[in-house]
Amino acid sequence: MYQIEKLTKTYTQGKRTVHALRDVSLRIEDGELVSIQGPTGGGKSTLLQALGGLDRPTSGSVVLDGKDLTTMNDAGLTRVRAETVGFVFQNFNLIPTLTAQENVETALVPAGVAQADRARRAVAALQSVGLGERADHLPDELSGGQQQRVAIARALVKNPTVLLADEPTGNLDEETRDELIDLLESLWKEQGLTLIMVTHDSAVASRTPRRLHIAKGTLKDRS
Repeated sequence: MYQIEKLTKTYTQGKRTVHALRDVSLRIEDGELVSIQGPTGGGKSTLLQALGGLDRPTSGSVVLDGKDLTTMNDAGLTRVRAETVGFVFQNFNLIPTLTAQENVETALVPAGVAQADRARRAVAALQSVGLGERADHLPDELSGGQQQRVAIARALVKNPTVLLADEPTGNLDEETRDELIDLLESLWKEQGLTLIMVTHDSAVASRTPRRLHIAKGTLKDRS
């Protein structure tokens, strides 16, 4: 479970002070499927990064399963990202010289998983997203939708309890987008994940049981 209290993030841009988050308070229960919408620069990606321990807020707290990510040291945050939280990004972030299987295996290296076990788990993760037969393909041998499936497999191979997805369908056509959201919904149900998606796409957000909206750093719940 997430408990976020009075989360604030400010930074300077030239001579201007930008308020990316303004006193955001939010509770997300285990197993929820939540979307976060809002205009460009409204704070949605900043919020997601705070939920994943990728960015430290100016003030406030982000408590995940009883642990405050905002006061945790770098080693503790690295452990949370390696074991508890999986990330999926709009641009896939695959290493072009590695195969699909090798890309998925990279998520297990920080956890010290043995090579043989990494390979076994990576193949299983690729099979779970429908790419078991493409394990030896390089990213440029895969379509955009397939590359995003590899990225999802990489996020899930750690067996996280939380999956954070930042515009996961932003680079995909409508048909591929729908197929990918079908997959994420299926994985969410099967694995009991807490799934939080940032999206600009109302068609994606409309499929989530809970819809949040953030603009000018201020959050509203539109469920």
